Amino acid sequence: MPETGPLTRSMDKQFERLFAMMAEMKAVQEEMKAGQEEIRVAQSGLEQKMESGQEEMRSGQRRMEKGQEEMKGLIDEVKGEVQRKIDEVEEKVQRKIEDVKTEVKGKIEEVEHTVQGKIGEIERRLNELEDRPFSFSASREFMHPRPSIKSLTFDGQTSWTVFKTQFQRRQLYKWMDRLCESQSTCAIAPRISGGGSSRNSS
Repeated sequence: MPETGPLTRSMDKQFERLFAMMAEMKAVQEEMKAGQEEIRVAQSGLEQKMESGQEEMRSGQRRMEKGQEEMKGLIDEVKGEVQRKIDEVEEKVQRKIEDVKTEVKGKIEEVEHTVQGKIGEIERRLNELEDRPFSFSASREFMHPRPSIKSLTFDGQTSWTVFKTQFQRRQLYKWMDRLCESQSTCAIAPRISGGGSSRNSS
């Protein structure tokens, strides 16, 4: 085997170091590739997870929007039902009010008719009394002397209240006199008027 010189040995060592460095660099490159692959896999998984998360978010948003629509529809349905009930109650109340009004009006008309009939009956009886011809001869035991009724004239000195009272009393006496002509009430006339003295005093 030929003998190598110092230069050859030095170069061999440098080549060995170079090969070692190249091998080390290659190993580093392999590690870098492996790391990049891991990063790529991790990034891909992260992207998938992000995409899955975004899809879940979109799905949740769609469910939320659907729930909001369902809630809105339910609220509108409840509002419509409440309004329908309110309208139904208002209609019933209005019908009841109209029924009560009609009933009250009918009762009022019935009472008015009854009262009018009573008034007509009273007027008819009064007219019969006024128009009935004299056909009664009172017994002397029921006859009482009737004081004369002086005509009334307002002299301006007597108070109007006193004059009005005297006038009304005079009209009552005249009516009683007419009534005595057709009925047997002459005997009680003095008691109603308070006696003959009250007429004379007026």
